[in-house]
Amino acid sequence: MQVRNVESDVLIIGGGMAGCGAAYEARTWGKDLKIVIAEKANIDRSGAVAMGLSAINTYLGMRWGENTPEDFVNYVKGDLMGLVREDLVYDVARHVDSSVHLLEEWGLPIMKDEKTGKYVREGKWQILIHGESYKPIVAEAAKKAASEIVSRVMITHLITDSQDKNRIAGAVGFDVRDGSFIIFKAKAVVLASGGATHIFRPRSVGEGWGRTWYSPWSTGSGYALPIEAGAKMVQMEIRLVPTRFKDGYGPVGSWFLYLKSKATNVNGETYDTNRDRLRANYGAYADAKPMPTCMRNHLMMEEIKEGRSPILMHTQDALDTREKEEAGWEDFLDMTVSQAMLWASQNTDPKERWSELVPTEPYIMGSHAVNAGAWVSGPEDLAPEEYQWGWNRMTTIAGLFAAGDAAGGAGHKFSSGSFAEGRIAGKAAVKFLHDNSGLRTNLDKEVIEARKNEIFQPLENYQLGKQFITRGSVSPYYLYPNQGLKRLEKIMDEYGGGITSFYSTNSTGLGRGMELLDMLKEDLSLLGAEDLHQLQRAWELNHRVITAESVMRHTLFREETRWPGYYYRTDHPKIDDANWKVFVVSKFDRNSGNWSLEKVPVYNILRTE
Repeated sequence: MQVRNVESDVLIIGGGMAGCGAAYEARTWGKDLKIVIAEKANIDRSGAVAMGLSAINTYLGMRWGENTPEDFVNYVKGDLMGLVREDLVYDVARHVDSSVHLLEEWGLPIMKDEKTGKYVREGKWQILIHGESYKPIVAEAAKKAASEIVSRVMITHLITDSQDKNRIAGAVGFDVRDGSFIIFKAKAVVLASGGATHIFRPRSVGEGWGRTWYSPWSTGSGYALPIEAGAKMVQMEIRLVPTRFKDGYGPVGSWFLYLKSKATNVNGETYDTNRDRLRANYGAYADAKPMPTCMRNHLMMEEIKEGRSPILMHTQDALDTREKEEAGWEDFLDMTVSQAMLWASQNTDPKERWSELVPTEPYIMGSHAVNAGAWVSGPEDLAPEEYQWGWNRMTTIAGLFAAGDAAGGAGHKFSSGSFAEGRIAGKAAVKFLHDNSGLRTNLDKEVIEARKNEIFQPLENYQLGKQFITRGSVSPYYLYPNQGLKRLEKIMDEYGGGITSFYSTNSTGLGRGMELLDMLKEDLSLLGAEDLHQLQRAWELNHRVITAESVMRHTLFREETRWPGYYYRTDHPKIDDANWKVFVVSKFDRNSGNWSLEKVPVYNILRTE
């Protein structure tokens, strides 16, 4: 087996928006450093915005006095029911506009008002772009900044220093094309490897299996890698359930905000303004303006449960001009081509009739309208002592930084905010190296060898067991990654609050789900991979299972329904600020296999009301 050694000063895991931002900024402050990007795919079309976008969802417009960072913190706090790291949200807000200006400078076409020169707004925080080539434009800057880009590599484990187990030393993985084992040795690591989809069973099954709203190649590595390395995690109980066009997963933002389209129940009644239905369980949160995303979901779900579905988006009333029709189609052609194809395949003309809306399956994310991820240190000028232990965006493992979906506590980053947070983390990683100029990285050869054997075991399992299959694909000696994934999705769907249970769960269900998850974990050592592609799928499954366990444990620990419309604890149906207006933070001990969970105070450090 070929073994490759890749040494760097800064290793960036993941080449999406956050990873590209980290590379660009790290080079700005570390002119002579060796900066390496390890990317699972190809950086030109990787990450959640690989297909493109029709809007940038986080832009304040400070140059025109449209919004302030304080305004943004107030909005994010309201949307996430009070549980945000205000220091992190503010830090993104004060840097995101300059990041967007960089993207425009690099060639991103942003729509402008011809009279005022301002960017065309989709909503209070969103601006419209011609974004099919969004990711290649951003990737070009990262490619120029990086010393080396290692593509088509599956990072399986982080490695800590042999002399200091709480300091990062690099990572290991394998090349999906040639099967070589790669040892990444680094003084600092920026983790930007995305969130998690296919943790829960998707709505699209059978011939549509694999079609999801969030990128299917985001497999929880941004969570599993730091969890297994011993980093603390926060808000892993929250999950995103976006409302989307049925089956095609087309986004609804432009239709609601820009095209002013209306959604109704099957009786033609507007359902998403009825705050009276929210007050009994959710108190003053029901009167928040704008209404929190999860509560708008909740009102839709109530309509569906009470038999007033399908939920209809009245596209036929919105596309009343040629300009609006073009905007509606471009919204999908820029980012969700499948929705346009679905309309065509079902003989649907959005000018002539409505389209259906549904809540999707849950996703685990740190950059969208939720904020799961690593518990990270905040900026020195803002973070209270309990949130600050060194360098900005550093996890509880020294030298390991997180950005984008991987960094918890600060939702509503989206693409521009993730890019900005990557820049923040990249700059902080360089400062970490400058402040520790004599730092030496030490690798434990025995640990590396053990990891190598573990990584390639599924190939051996397959070779030993394949001759015992007499028909079909069921083996008494190994489990295919696809079979394991379906088991995981069934467990999480039925016991963790997925679509089958209508996003509901309780302590008994979660306990049973964790029992079944333990059985699945036992079988992961028996995964079989017939080739390198399946070996990658095997390790993606491993990462999903680790992430799923974290989600289950956090959900069981938080005894309230904080985010109705994302998930429900039916045994604790109300928001309970007296006991649970806190962050839930967890830590996994790899040596013992035990998890510890704790409450951490939520500090309101800015005057945002």
